[in-house]
This record gives sequence, structure tokens and C-alpha cells, in this order.
Amino acid sequence: MGRIVEVTDVILRDAHQSLLATRMAMEDMVPACEDLDNAGYWSLECWGGATFDSCIRFLNEDPWERLRQFKKLLPKTPLQMLLRGQNLLGYRHYEDAVVERFVDRAAENGMDVFRVFDALNDLRNLKTAIAAVKKSGKHAQGTICYTVSPAHTIEAFVDMAQGLKDMGVDSICIKDMAALLKPQPAYDLVKGIKEKCGADTLIHLHAHATTGVTLVSLMKAIEAGCDVVDASISSLSLGSGHNPTEALIEMLEGTGLETRLDKDRILKVKEYFTNIRPRYREFMSEFTGVDTEIFKSQIPGGMISNMESQLKGQGAGHRLQEVLEEVPRVRADSGYPPLVTPSSQIVGSQAVFNVLMGKYKTLTGEFADLMLGYYGSTISEKNPEVLAKAEAHAKKPVITGRPADLLKPEWESLRKDTEALENNNGSDEDVLTFAMFPQVAPKFFKSRPDGPKNLGKDPVKKDAAAPAKAEGKSDGTAKPAAMSGPVNYVITLHGKEHKVTVAPGA
Repeated sequence: MGRIVEVTDVILRDAHQSLLATRMAMEDMVPACEDLDNAGYWSLECWGGATFDSCIRFLNEDPWERLRQFKKLLPKTPLQMLLRGQNLLGYRHYEDAVVERFVDRAAENGMDVFRVFDALNDLRNLKTAIAAVKKSGKHAQGTICYTVSPAHTIEAFVDMAQGLKDMGVDSICIKDMAALLKPQPAYDLVKGIKEKCGADTLIHLHAHATTGVTLVSLMKAIEAGCDVVDASISSLSLGSGHNPTEALIEMLEGTGLETRLDKDRILKVKEYFTNIRPRYREFMSEFTGVDTEIFKSQIPGGMISNMESQLKGQGAGHRLQEVLEEVPRVRADSGYPPLVTPSSQIVGSQAVFNVLMGKYKTLTGEFADLMLGYYGSTISEKNPEVLAKAEAHAKKPVITGRPADLLKPEWESLRKDTEALENNNGSDEDVLTFAMFPQVAPKFFKSRPDGPKNLGKDPVKKDAAAPAKAEGKSDGTAKPAAMSGPVNYVITLHGKEHKVTVAPGA
């Protein structure tokens, strides 16, 4: 037997998040669980990311109950989740006690492997979550969000890996959300981490398939010593999703490397999801091929389609190319943040406003916070002219410390607010649900007794990626001269709505 390459399958989470707008109902995953649990995976990713939001916003399903159900259905295989560090699964920073409480409850409800990342790769935003995972006795996986810029070198990423190792992580994940990791850098990065952090450092690679090159990148990473790779069973793979599990197995044949996976079990799962996928046709991504232009723009495929929806909503669909060209400029001005939730939404929205309203004539509140350090630090210096505009817009100073250090204790107030809501069950889990989604949770608690919805069986008519809607008065076009005060926009990105307040820039 050759060296074993372990595999994590993302079929139960990121696969349908990437391809079906995170709309798959739990009942459509249950029948596949026995085969998945017996297929020989290192772990199964099944929670976190956008699934929590989608459960309560669209599926009327309690995400905590989903986790408990997965634990019963998959007793042999570790469960894995994606956690946004100090943001948890929401879109703001939470104070440390809330982060610690979330990790504790997730571990108690069945989570085994916590993949913890920060959108800016600011290690200070990972510290509390990683320490909480270690305290729970579960597997803490520190994450490097891979991206490309003049400042993002192999050496810089290797240094970050050492920083994660110093925090006591159990493994290190290289997370390539936009399929930017080419084969040679994949080899060099894994080799560099092994050399600096020790040959026994467990390295896990997550790569999307969007650019068409990352199956080769997986191979090169494995050759350099990568221990675990992510894949998705082929009936929910490729496009803006992931590389097919079956292709990974076959690729290793004759190399002296092999997986522990049972191909017969995987074939059954493939056939099952082949039949399930068409039921979610309404939510399917139209992008199913390869897009190498992402290497120029570094914009994930799903982000492009959502920006197009925003523009169409403002009667400016024909200006998409201008926005695609503007995104890298906004990214450079803001210190080259990786484009992953929530930084991708923040940078993308600002690029749209730059094109529609003039260069930084209008700033989103989130973009101002990004510039001023309230999401954390970036790898590169920010444009001083834009920074000055952000200070004038936000009327608050630049910070250089850890953003969460500015937050006051909030657990008791969150509990009090949750207990005032109809149909809350008094649990810490409900408090955490409310904390992350205060606008959505009250409606969910009211409707929760009605039971889960299956949008595959009873498709909704509303488009899954609805165009931006202005809450204020608007005739559907962008007229900056008419903006006398703040306007609230609801921008839908990756199937999630984000409220953005914009006002004329200084």
C-alpha cells in the first residue's frame, strides 16, 4: 500500500452552497449519509459557511437540529464546519465570550473539526476561536485564505502558517476559494510549510474548480506532502464548485499514492445526488464551465453574477465590465484583502458604487470600516487618500488593535433580547442564532413549529440572486446628485442579503 492521501468531502455543505445557493434541504441529504459515513473519509464538511443563514432564512430549519441529526447519521466520520473566526457565522465581530459560547455549543451538539478562517488573514481574529476549540477538546484547523497580490508571497503565507502553529492548531488549511492556486505555487507552499513548521504538520488543501487548473494543483500539493484534500462527489462538482472526488481517486492510480475511499459507496452517492440535483434547478448557478479570467480579476465566479444582478437592479447591467475592472483597484486601495466573505461583498459593493456614482463619491459603511481597521489588519498599506475619505465618512479614527478588544460584553443583553422573542426555546443555541441574524431569527422562531421547507419539492418563484433593492425612494437608476442623505440598500450576494447604508463621500 502506498502513502495514504486523506479526503474530506464537501457534498453536504460547500458543494450545494457553491452550485445550488445553499438551498438543499436536510431531508434530501439524509438518504446519502449511510454510504458517506462508510466510504472512508477523513471528515465530512456539513455545517457552517452560509448553511446556518440559509437554514433560518429560506428553509425554516433549525441549524442546530441539522447538526445534531448529522451527528446521529454519521457516527463513524468526523464532522467538519467552516467558522469565520471572530465573525462566527455572521457578518460582524462578536466579543470573545460569545465566540467561546458558540464554539462550546457547536462542539456539544456534534461538531468535531473547526476550520477557522479570517477574511483578512489577521491572526488576531482567529485567536479566541482557536483557543475555544482547543478547550473543547475538538480539532482546531487554522486557515490561510489563499490569494494573489504583490504582497502575497509564498514566504508570507509560510510565516502565517508558523503563526497558526504557534497558536496550537491541530492542522493547517490552505483555503483557495477563488481557484487561484496554480500547480507550482501549490507545491511550493506545501513544501515551504512542511519545511518551516515541521514534517509532521498536518496540511489540508481546499480548492474550488472555477479556473480549471486546481485538480493539477491538488496533485502537486499531494506530491509536496499535503495530507488531506477537499473534493466533492461528481454530481455536485465543477463550475464554481469543487473538483470531483472520483477524479481525485483515479488521478492517484499508479503514483504510489492512494485514498482509503470505497468507490462503490461513492458511486451510490453520486447516483443519488444526480437524481436530487435537478429538483433545485431554480437555484443552480449558470456558471458550469471554466473561467481563467479570474486570474486577472481574482473575483470568484459567484461574486460576478451577483454584481451583475446589482447593476441590473440599477438599470446599469451594461456596465459590468467596468465593475470587473474596478474591483482589483478597490482591492489594492484597501490593502489587498483576500476576496472571501465578508471582504468579497465589501469590496464588490464598493466597486459597484464607484462605477455608478463616481470614484469614492459614495462609501458603504462596511468599506469605511474595512479601510479604518475595524475588520482587522491587511497585508499591505491602504491608499491614504481613500483612507481620509473613510475617516470623514465614518467620523471615527483608524484603529490598529484587535477589533474585538473594543467590544463590550454582550451575552447577557443578547439573552435578554432573545427571551423577549416569540417561540424562543430558552437555549443558548437560540441566543446564538439571534446574535448572528437578529433580523431573520425572530421570524424564524415564529415559524419554526411549522417544520422545515423543501424548496426542491415546492420551488419558490423568487429569483435566488435577486437584484439590489433600495429601501429609500429610488427610480431604479443611480443619480448621485439626488442623494441628499443616507440611502439604505439591500444587496444580495451569494444568496444572502446585506444591508448597506451609503451616503455622499467627503
